[in-house]
Amino acid sequence: MMDTPVVDLNTLLELHSWDRAAYEQVQRIAFTDDKSGEQFKSRLGQLERDAITQTGDVPALALKIGLGRRLLGDPKSAAEWLAKARPSGIRDFFYGRVLRDLGQLNEALAAFDRAASGGWDAMECACERAVTLLMKPDVSAAEAVIREQSTAGASSGLWHYAMGRLHEARGEIESAMDAYERAAQLEPECGTILFRLAFVSDLYGNDERALDLYEACASLPVVSANALMNLAVICEDLGDFDHAKACLQRVLAIHPNHARARLFLKDVEASQNMIIDEEQERLAHERSTVLETPISDFELSVRARNCLKKMNINTLGDLLRISEAELLAYKNFGETSLNEIKAMLAQKGLQLGQHLDPNRARPEFRRAPVQGNPEQLSRPVAELELSVRSRKCLQRLNITTVGELCSRTEQELLATRNFGQTSLNEIKRRLGELGLTLRRIND
Repeated sequence: MMDTPVVDLNTLLELHSWDRAAYEQVQRIAFTDDKSGEQFKSRLGQLERDAITQTGDVPALALKIGLGRRLLGDPKSAAEWLAKARPSGIRDFFYGRVLRDLGQLNEALAAFDRAASGGWDAMECACERAVTLLMKPDVSAAEAVIREQSTAGASSGLWHYAMGRLHEARGEIESAMDAYERAAQLEPECGTILFRLAFVSDLYGNDERALDLYEACASLPVVSANALMNLAVICEDLGDFDHAKACLQRVLAIHPNHARARLFLKDVEASQNMIIDEEQERLAHERSTVLETPISDFELSVRARNCLKKMNINTLGDLLRISEAELLAYKNFGETSLNEIKAMLAQKGLQLGQHLDPNRARPEFRRAPVQGNPEQLSRPVAELELSVRSRKCLQRLNITTVGELCSRTEQELLATRNFGQTSLNEIKRRLGELGLTLRRIND
């Protein structure tokens, strides 16, 4: 620890090397406002140029640059610079973290071992090892590491966080939440703890708690892009477009080329600027009086009427609240029946799916069974760890298991509000990792 606290960013950056106290002060003051953030990025760029031209002690510069790049949310660059720094407790501890962020789990475990040998807090290193082991996943080894630290860990937020990750890996969600809550009480300004608690709260439907926690994350000097992105999605769903835009603009201020942030910002701006066509609203209101007309009142073929009856589609309004893809997904419902129904609706100036409401339960009908491993198909979709936007869309469709997701087509998902190509690609990728796919229209 340094004898005299240093509070000036320039002074901190000019130190020959950083210890833990210096690094923690950098975290507190580097992003207090836009000006300090720009100053920090500018000075970090100068340090990089000095290191490249070998102006000064390159290993000492590499430590500061690597730690600085980690604060900016760039684990790849951080790892490259930390690899050039001198071995030490602080170097190896944060090197382990960025290696884990990059998915290099075995290398991360070795780095945490070196950090403990190099003088970094042994319990912190053990907890980081446990979290890394859970990601492999090696639950039994992680539990052994956590249990070894149980005495000292009772008063440590990081230990309770590791215990929460262990409970979560076992599917013990209530116990995990309790552990994360205790961790947050002990370390109320730890972004890692707050984000995980927010993420799990959001994942299991505690929207208000998730919102409060994401707000707490956003108030920290150093906040992850994922926390700001998730907060932006929640704010958009609540209609707070200005707040959502502010979160996304903060992400882009640090990561100008962040593709998802740019895409979400366009979505928010489009939602904010949407103009309601009053004439269309008036026409829709007039038509609502005929939406309850029974299907039996229309001249349809026996096959088409029987299929609609089995699908629990009884009124004209039901037809307007179902998509073309959903009709074709039903067994024995073919193009002939579809064209017959579309022609009947066209005569009345209507079309399939024009009144789709994502918050209304779809008519129940039997689908052909999904082929695949029953254990995988019965898994909750929450285990896919999808983005907030994708999870919200699946909740609107009442999709709770992987099997239910696989029974849907791309067209059905894309018909859901706020569900775009990015979310579709994410879901297809996650299912592909399990050897599964979405249903094709003709299946």
